[in-house]
Amino acid sequence: MTPRGATWDAETAVEQLYAAHWRQLVRLSVLLVRDLGTAEEVVQDSFVALHDRWSRLRDPERALAYLRQSVVNRSRSVLRHRKVEAKHAPVPGVAPAADDGALAHARRDAVLEAMRHLPDRQREVVALRYYMNLSEVDIAETLGISRGAVKSHSFRGLAALKHSLGPLMEDVS
Repeated sequence: MTPRGATWDAETAVEQLYAAHWRQLVRLSVLLVRDLGTAEEVVQDSFVALHDRWSRLRDPERALAYLRQSVVNRSRSVLRHRKVEAKHAPVPGVAPAADDGALAHARRDAVLEAMRHLPDRQREVVALRYYMNLSEVDIAETLGISRGAVKSHSFRGLAALKHSLGPLMEDVS
């Protein structure tokens, strides 16, 4: 992130990271929490936390990895909170959005719905791998799991997505 030998203060570093990675991190969080507003809050909170902890980072070069991990962890917290809320206060059903007829929207919605049914870890790995284009090593580091676990969750997640999306793909072909 910083040129070798250069040191940036928290303001400059976070500003540079924000400009370069905010949108990408919001999209990652949207894949996990399925809500743009909440995803933006998750990412904003992650940047605030990074700023507050900047002086305590062991390796400022790894600030982006810290942000990714923070976004994933905070997204998990949102999902846990939703489960508790749902348990104590039932949420009325949401009416489906009006169909605009665009095939791309239908495919995207189908993929998001299929991802919603994946176990949390598989959804996280698939999102990091195929949306963020992270390597197995980066995913393992972000989630705090082994590369083998990344491979396993990726394989199982993709198999489940292919199974659920199979009929949609046949209709489209």
